[in-house]
Amino acid sequence: MKFSNSVSSSRRKSRKAHFGSDSGARRKLMSANLSKELQARHGGVRSMPIRKDDEVIITRGMYKTREGKVTAVYRKKFVVHIERIHREKANGATVPVGIPASSLCITKLKMDKDRKNLLDRKAKGRAGKTKSDVEEVTMSNVD
Repeated sequence: MKFSNSVSSSRRKSRKAHFGSDSGARRKLMSANLSKELQARHGGVRSMPIRKDDEVIITRGMYKTREGKVTAVYRKKFVVHIERIHREKANGATVPVGIPASSLCITKLKMDKDRKNLLDRKAKGRAGKTKSDVEEVTMSNVD
């Protein structure tokens, strides 16, 4: 069901926008959930764009429950490289395994002033919203 006439629901256009997106848009697409402790500490903010030097835990896939520090965010391929997550190639060389950002949970943030501002801005936007308010708004749009 389509809610907004200004947004296309075409699969073709959605894929073109996703795979043809620029680096700034990919940064936002490559967001990961914050751990429960970080959510509580930062006023209910649920996710953040991932960056190098964040500490993460893998929540899905073959490497589930492994922890490590982000060594690279490979926006071109939509993957994140994490320390100690490698595989061996046929010739014996080791290569980092790309993990999708959606399969990660951030356990420790690398803080700087821009990130602090983003957290404050997101927390301010969530202030005063409870689960019942959010459900009420979404149910009013159903008509």
